[in-house]
Amino acid sequence: MPHLIVEYTPNLAGFAADDILAALNDTLIASGEIANETDLKARAVPVETFRIGNQPAQRAFVHAQLRLLAGRTPEAKRALSDRIAAVLRERVPRPTGVLVQLSAEIVDMDRDAYSKEKLPAA
Repeated sequence: MPHLIVEYTPNLAGFAADDILAALNDTLIASGEIANETDLKARAVPVETFRIGNQPAQRAFVHAQLRLLAGRTPEAKRALSDRIAAVLRERVPRPTGVLVQLSAEIVDMDRDAYSKEKLPAA
């Protein structure tokens, strides 16, 4: 905890997944809402099969989901969502003729149902 999952369509030429994850991690850690930077696990997942609406127009999306243990205020969650959206707006490519949709979602994880363990290095 927390887990950041960024899904994106592969028709976003120039999508620099590693750079975007680094910028997202930086802004989330700077928020003060992440107690230990080693707890933030981020990954980018290309969505190979997708449809956006029902028209043949060129369309793409990037959706970021931040999963956190429950307990933050709505204001804190909104601030995290805004931070994620700002990074995406700044860094997601805008290919000519492609409608790109960005979204960010904060999801509460049930504390009682979550387990985690850190294994020491061998």
